[in-house]
Amino acid sequence: MTKTIEQYNAAIASARDIFMKKASDYGTSWRVLRPISVADQIYIKARRIRQLQENELQLVADDIPSEFRGIINYAIIGLIQLDINNDEIETLPLEECASRYDEKVSIVRQLMEMKNHDYGEAWREMSQESFADLIMMKIYRMKQIIRNEGKTIISEGLDANYMDIMNYAVFALILLAEAEQQ
Repeated sequence: MTKTIEQYNAAIASARDIFMKKASDYGTSWRVLRPISVADQIYIKARRIRQLQENELQLVADDIPSEFRGIINYAIIGLIQLDINNDEIETLPLEECASRYDEKVSIVRQLMEMKNHDYGEAWREMSQESFADLIMMKIYRMKQIIRNEGKTIISEGLDANYMDIMNYAVFALILLAEAEQQ
């Protein structure tokens, strides 16, 4: 499990670096995004990953790992937006943005550790294609939850779906990095 935590932290560090640089460049312009828009941004990235997995020709420079990092960052944006939960579009100071990012990572990492314990790191035997598919499935679920005005009968809410999406993207990055090292 120590190796997994180190790999998890490295994947998050690369995503966080991009997130903070973009926050420095653009501010927190993402504060205008509603839940459906965050879900759509994740969908676009997951859909592009599937396209890249299925097609040999790639016309835009962003590679699969960069798309998974984008998914991580949009999942964190979604979690932060759920916490703030107001219609007033406000700019978050860079320090608060970093603090909220780190808080969400800590919560999601704890969830990963608990699930990893119970599932015995089964994700290590999965394909990168499966992670893209699972992320898309979660997005479709989230869109239905949003259509239901956030109400569920038996299912988890948006927050749990964002957390699973984030962990799937991290797992995909870990497996891609391992494959690159071999």
